[in-house]
Amino acid sequence: MNSQLLKRLFRAIQSGSGSDMEVLCRKVVEEEKKAGHNRVAEELERILGRPAAHPTAPRELSALPTSKRDSAPLLQEVPRDQLRHAMVLPPSVEHRLHRIEKEFAARTRLALHGLQPRRRVLLHGPPGCGKSLAAERLSFNTGLPLLKVRFDTLLSSYFGETHSNLRKVFDAAQATPCALFLDECDTLARSRTERNDVGEATRITNALLEMLEDYHGDGLVIAATNLDSALDPALIRRFDEVLRIPLPSASEIDGILRTSLSGVTTEKSMPWKTIALEMDGMSCSEVTQIARNAAKHAVLEGRKKVTESDMRFALAEIHERHHQAP
Repeated sequence: MNSQLLKRLFRAIQSGSGSDMEVLCRKVVEEEKKAGHNRVAEELERILGRPAAHPTAPRELSALPTSKRDSAPLLQEVPRDQLRHAMVLPPSVEHRLHRIEKEFAARTRLALHGLQPRRRVLLHGPPGCGKSLAAERLSFNTGLPLLKVRFDTLLSSYFGETHSNLRKVFDAAQATPCALFLDECDTLARSRTERNDVGEATRITNALLEMLEDYHGDGLVIAATNLDSALDPALIRRFDEVLRIPLPSASEIDGILRTSLSGVTTEKSMPWKTIALEMDGMSCSEVTQIARNAAKHAVLEGRKKVTESDMRFALAEIHERHHQAP
């Protein structure tokens, strides 16, 4: 039996999670069948009392972990119907995201050849470029529940408590398939060479390195950061895929505008390309906001179609906000 499976089984026993233990026991049966130990697998199935579920069958999440001190949740599940998944990306970026999804779908077939899918994904790029959107898209397209790490409860001023909370988060991700999302992971993983301390912050970075190295769950770990240059180089090496999400080009802005306004009627003479060129350099989130604000402006003005004037109004609002920013 593989060592990672043994570790997961022992952690489930230690935490007293009966549902996780059953899932892992059935995983043991699958491993024995793959190894050709059919008689042992049959005996284990009889002990469990019913045939093992298909390895790709959906499994319910265990109760989400909480902090020891105040029982606050360490993870937040994003409902599937709230996941955004429509993206307009450069072909190279789209190809690499699709490859992650394709490998996950083919994980059983890959395992037959001793191969593993990409499990640990680092997304980096400027603010608003679509890193969180990419994480939601990966969750939606793989069918994995998205669990966002709540850094407000994970981080603690008490010695050793952040490490303990982080361990609970990774144990939960190991036990039950999910897309574990560490947004703004630089909160935990600033470069050790950039800091002068050898205290708790360095220990947390080291713990994160170890947990990423040990992660061999049936889901994904997705981290995102704006500050790729400040990340510990050792952390970057722990990821199977390091993907930069750039700001959208003018042609991609055109696509984002059309996609964002696809649910409403727009005037036929809308100068999409001209408007997109004027928005060159804006982030994905700004472009999306402009489209939504234009649609709302049309509704409030009593129009059934979004016009160029609505787009100009929303664009002017963004420009004004930029000028007023400190």
